[in-house]
Amino acid sequence: MVLLVGLNTNRPAGQQSDLSRIKAWWRTLGGDRFAVLPPPTRGRYTQSDGHEDAAEMFATRGIDTDASFAYWHWQSHDAFARSGKLTGALYLHWGGDHATVAAGLGDGPPGYRIVDNGPRGAFQLDRVTAVDADGLPDPEDDAGVRQFLARVDEPRHRTARSSEYDPLTAAEERWLHDRLSGPVDLDAAVRFAAPLEHRRALTPDETARLLPAWREAYAGRLTAWRGWRSVLPALLRQEHPEVWEVAAELGAEAAYALAEHPSPRSLELLRAWALTGDDGAVRGWFRAHHALREPDPVRAAATLSEELTARTAPGTAQTGLLRALREAVTDEPDTRRSPADAFFPLLLATIRFATDDRLPRPLRVAAATAAADTAGRVREAAGRLPDAAEAADALTAVERYETARDDLLAGTGPDLTGYEGGLGDIYHRYRTLSPADVRWLRDRLADPSTEVQGIAFCLELLHAHGEAVEADLVALLPRWKKELTKQYRTTYTEWRHPLVTLTCLAQDLGHPAAEAMLAWWAKPKPLWKEPVRLLTHLGAPTEEKAAELWEFVVSGGHDTGHLMTWVLLRARIDGTHPLHVAEKLIGEPGIHPYTLEHVLIGVADPAQPLWHYAIDPRSHSWWHRAQEVADDERLSAEARAIGLKAAREHYVLRYPDQVRPALTEGELRAAHAWLEARAHLPTGS
Repeated sequence: MVLLVGLNTNRPAGQQSDLSRIKAWWRTLGGDRFAVLPPPTRGRYTQSDGHEDAAEMFATRGIDTDASFAYWHWQSHDAFARSGKLTGALYLHWGGDHATVAAGLGDGPPGYRIVDNGPRGAFQLDRVTAVDADGLPDPEDDAGVRQFLARVDEPRHRTARSSEYDPLTAAEERWLHDRLSGPVDLDAAVRFAAPLEHRRALTPDETARLLPAWREAYAGRLTAWRGWRSVLPALLRQEHPEVWEVAAELGAEAAYALAEHPSPRSLELLRAWALTGDDGAVRGWFRAHHALREPDPVRAAATLSEELTARTAPGTAQTGLLRALREAVTDEPDTRRSPADAFFPLLLATIRFATDDRLPRPLRVAAATAAADTAGRVREAAGRLPDAAEAADALTAVERYETARDDLLAGTGPDLTGYEGGLGDIYHRYRTLSPADVRWLRDRLADPSTEVQGIAFCLELLHAHGEAVEADLVALLPRWKKELTKQYRTTYTEWRHPLVTLTCLAQDLGHPAAEAMLAWWAKPKPLWKEPVRLLTHLGAPTEEKAAELWEFVVSGGHDTGHLMTWVLLRARIDGTHPLHVAEKLIGEPGIHPYTLEHVLIGVADPAQPLWHYAIDPRSHSWWHRAQEVADDERLSAEARAIGLKAAREHYVLRYPDQVRPALTEGELRAAHAWLEARAHLPTGS
């Protein structure tokens, strides 16, 4: 018996590609209160781009602004091969009313199915495939095989440190082993080895065949083959004689697998990698040391922390060690479905470690940093504990932490080398700069090891707050031609390219280096700089610069911060608040309303303008600015309505669990009370 998996059982006819069929169906969609955007180009790269395109299409076609819509963007478009073949589920994003979008999309085109992931997820479009009575696809059906592998390789439970999988049926396991039984095909083996080894089911015969093929085909670059993440754990589990040679060649990326199989050999390798500051290696080193040498997790962490300090390992190593310690003393909840209170033990442990005198100060500082945005959540959760003594103990821990926090955090700052979005999440902490903040930011600029992302973050904050001085410029001059002239994409950040900011600073200071920098900007190459060249006009602003920038703004060219630069520049020349400059542009011909709305909110605080290319609905910074614009009685009703509209659309009110750092219940109640008090007010269109 053959079963069809999907919502629509009509197979498409002819030789058209998947992309052609889906586009043809897409053109038939749309109607009352629902619209679809045309298929994407590279200009629609993110969901925010999609919402901006929708606003522009609505304005051009006269569609009501509260209509619902669907689209896919260029990242989703990767689901198609160059031939137009669908090689993965196509994610369809949307805006407006979820039920309206679901009805508008329907079941999908013939031969395909649509999966509705609910009001907080994207829709998925994929092929309809056939399976046999055991739920197994034909091995020659690429789409069916892909869907089967996605199903069996989806964990039933996942935390930051482990994943659990449902057991395979005998037929499923046999099917997977059969795929690995023929001539070794490393590209195919990646797909079939993973679900087997997730159940510790790769056989010695299979690893014995895969290992030499892998080492030969990927000699000198073993991590380039993704299948190593399945084969290495199997080699360790099977105590293969070549495993330590392979592990040493893989390097710190193999830390997780080695920590799962602690031994004196794995401990030796993990320690060497950990002392370089690698986060995964630090956590693996702790796990192996804890398992083999020190059963008390706090004493184990203290020992390793002291060695990291003595060996001058990077400061981020202490953060990795803290994470490992927390994992050892708490049961980590499922990262996908757990309620907020499930994280209470982990958050409370972090707060306790910040004041635990058994731990060295560097590790307590790491804990204090990690707890900076969680003390309020712990306090609220403690108040809900049924055991009064347990609640009082937790509250005492919070109070002890809050007493010690300022001393522990003085002269510290975030990891400047990590995920860029993580820096954006804590940007609101730097709305004002303390003397300790200024010293830390300047020290980072003077440190030759600070990379381009860190320079951009620190220099933007100092310059915007009026704290950047000649010493900061001089510290960076030896690096600007060799390092800062490289492309650094800032589309997703609240700060500008560091050379833009440095050029503005040099002009403001009247430093001789400004002439050389401006001459470099005036050259035609490299091409990356042209879209941001005019942003340097914010330095030492003049009427001539303002005129040139305005000419570009109204030309319809792609805005990468130009309107915001003009507003800030005009405000500096006129000696007025940039909000008053921005509000005068409402309704101005040639000014895109969508761009003006995010500029209006982004310049609410000229000491820390938000340079993100669109309003980030998960950001504390954008939420606070939207509130401030809505409540600023100096502004026109039209301007304040724009702020209120942005606030109403922010995730603080719609999807609070997606806001980072996470909100306390008190903050959430205050947000809803704020909105309810303004429910009678109109919002911008």
